Amino acid sequence: MTDTNPIIAGLAELVDAGRLLTDADSLSHYGCDWTKKFEPAPLAVVLPKTLQQVQAIVQYANEHKLALVPSGGRTGLSAAAVAAYGEVVVAFDLMNKISEFNPIDRTVRCQAGVVTAQLQDYAEEQDLYYPVDFASAGSSQLGGNISTNAGGIKVIRYGMTRDWVAGLKVVTGKGDVLDLNNDLVKNATGYDFRNLFIGAEGTLGLIVEATMKLARSPDNLTVLVLGVPEFDAIMNVLTAFQNRIDLTAFEFFSEKAVQLVTAHHNVPRPFESATPYYALLEFEASNDKVLEQAMTLFETCVEQGWVMDGVISQSEAQAAALWRLREGISETLAPFTPYKNDVSVMVSKVPAFLQEIDEIVNARYPDFEIVWFGHIGDGNLHLNILKPDALDKAEFFTRCESVNTAVFETVQKYGGSVSAEHGVGMTKKPYLHYTRAPAEINYMRSVKQIFDPNNIMNPGKIFDL
Repeated sequence: MTDTNPIIAGLAELVDAGRLLTDADSLSHYGCDWTKKFEPAPLAVVLPKTLQQVQAIVQYANEHKLALVPSGGRTGLSAAAVAAYGEVVVAFDLMNKISEFNPIDRTVRCQAGVVTAQLQDYAEEQDLYYPVDFASAGSSQLGGNISTNAGGIKVIRYGMTRDWVAGLKVVTGKGDVLDLNNDLVKNATGYDFRNLFIGAEGTLGLIVEATMKLARSPDNLTVLVLGVPEFDAIMNVLTAFQNRIDLTAFEFFSEKAVQLVTAHHNVPRPFESATPYYALLEFEASNDKVLEQAMTLFETCVEQGWVMDGVISQSEAQAAALWRLREGISETLAPFTPYKNDVSVMVSKVPAFLQEIDEIVNARYPDFEIVWFGHIGDGNLHLNILKPDALDKAEFFTRCESVNTAVFETVQKYGGSVSAEHGVGMTKKPYLHYTRAPAEINYMRSVKQIFDPNNIMNPGKIFDL
């Protein structure tokens, strides 16, 4: 390509021909994530194919004081991957190779641009399992998952992305290449920089490669959807089942969510009766004894008045359809320009916390529709406020943000997090102090200055220097 801007022309020389993009469509496509608040305005987009190209880009950015924004699947909800201030987007779409499968250690090496579903499919081909899963698995990329420590729907059994990273290869903000942890299970040799980069949202450097752990394949995953009369009953159901069965997921959603998903997608209601809330449980029905135990627990919950109705999957297809009730919520809500909050507290504190937040939101937004859903088994709640058709987007966000202080003061009161699994980015940056003490934030700034002394790596995300 030919460009009159010498900075852009210099960037073009660092990647393969045609892999530097400056057209309006590309800038808009690669410069944003799923948030709606910030308009993308990057200077350019580069698509490296090799570690050497990534390192050259970082070194060039230091030389010319260019801000870099890493871009994966762009499915985040915190604006961590948004380039709104003339940054250069580093997109990892072309670094999407899987290699070096190790059947003994049950690990596999992946480039940062490997899509989550791609890794899941690869694991299945080896008769193994990659358990970190979410609705965006078909488009989210591993580098982004690691950079935000993504969680998803299986955390109750399998943990967060952090728990599945055996090793990392990164390019720091200074342009150094570091191999972190060497894929070891035990490594007691000082600071584990691997865990610093996990969840750092690209503010310390760029993840180029990761060695991911795999698990055995689950046996006969079975889904149970239960209709619940009140929220407190969901916690009783969780306790009853968790004390007897190893759950792989425990989700909840509201009747409003069911109405929207079934109206906009070819998904049937789980059963005829409508209830205020629903719990979705998944477990391994590896033998008849487990199934019998599940049905006994279901009957107990009905007898206690905690459950009004329920359905259990009889096939993989039915299990997938029941999961669609939960996983289809975000996609269904997208056209409504929802204002989202992704928060968490300890599981035991969820009922009281949700009740307080519900009262705050309903008092402030009596004319707005509210949709609740989340990963109740790990204390992660998703609050979604839907924009009325007649209301301007800017006015809608302003009204929603006006109540954030009250919401996050409640998060702080319950010792929770203002961001459970989508990171801080720019949307949660003003509220970070509700979760992290001033001293912690200052230590974070100090760490960033060591790895990224020129502040070129995703500047303005998480905190300001």
